[in-house]
Amino acid sequence: MLKIKFTKAKSLAKKPSFDNLKFGKVNTDYMLLADYKLGKWTNHRIVPFANLSIHPFSTVLHYGAEIFEGLKAYRTNKDDVQLFRLDENGKRFNESANRICLPEISSSDWQQMILEFVKVEKDWVPNVDGASLYLRPFMFANEEALGVHPPSNATFCLVASPVASYYSGGLKPVDILVETNDVRAVKGGTGNTKFGGNYAASLRASKLANEKGFAQVLWLDGIKRQYIEEVGAMNIAFVIDDVVVTPSLNGSILSGITRKSCIEILKSLNIKVEERPITIDEVIAAIKNGTLKECFGTGTAAVIAPVGSLNHNGSSYKINNSEIGNITKKLYDTLTGIQYGKIKDSFNWIVKI
Repeated sequence: MLKIKFTKAKSLAKKPSFDNLKFGKVNTDYMLLADYKLGKWTNHRIVPFANLSIHPFSTVLHYGAEIFEGLKAYRTNKDDVQLFRLDENGKRFNESANRICLPEISSSDWQQMILEFVKVEKDWVPNVDGASLYLRPFMFANEEALGVHPPSNATFCLVASPVASYYSGGLKPVDILVETNDVRAVKGGTGNTKFGGNYAASLRASKLANEKGFAQVLWLDGIKRQYIEEVGAMNIAFVIDDVVVTPSLNGSILSGITRKSCIEILKSLNIKVEERPITIDEVIAAIKNGTLKECFGTGTAAVIAPVGSLNHNGSSYKINNSEIGNITKKLYDTLTGIQYGKIKDSFNWIVKI
């Protein structure tokens, strides 16, 4: 067991109205920190939320060595607080760390840190339907020296922000622009990790798509610009001939925890799932011949994001008459039902506080 020191804040912040939250705008009272030095994690502490102080030579400022995760704490109608697939976030955090030579965190330490932090901040978990406490664990290289080499020092930090339901106006299909110029990631790169540089690289295309009236971009592979990879910062799936098809994890696609959960739910319902390469030409052909019935993104923030249309090379292709499909709705209701304790967790995904 870790010894996590707790420093009580002199005063606590006034909590905002949980009925009118914006994503990532409000911090809670505390943050958790730990330092990696001389080959081990030390000085685990929960302290009042404050700015971080780092040396101007710090590795992260010059070479971008930083990773993060995203997960949520949910309040049930019985006033319990619970987490969803905490172990999977820990596994992926270590996979990301390994890719850019940051130190890993043991599964037991990961779970203890997250659980103890949420216990301290339990009152920040909203009691409003659809709202949650978003948790952001992150780690950055913090060696006080210039030079490109694997860092020997690192900092772990966990912060939190209460957030509203992603869909303030209800679950609605969105319009997506197929990106044909910029690429998000390539095989052999960092696309399969929660590395900050992946998201920075996506901003230009997203900005231009937003200016044209699209909610997000559909990413294609970085070599042939034909194979579908992700949508925005989410995984994507298509329902073709009653089969759910999602791009296989090829080294440039993030191993989404919501994606994984959807696949397990679908299989439990005896709905066929195919993880395989799929081209934009195949998708458009399926839209034209009527075999593509639904399309949706999967991710922590939105859970499920239905896609109403794809725009490719100036042509718009409507999906399911821009309406939510039955499988899309079933997945959303099942996942959120488990997360908020409204339906039984038959998969053993929930960790109660």
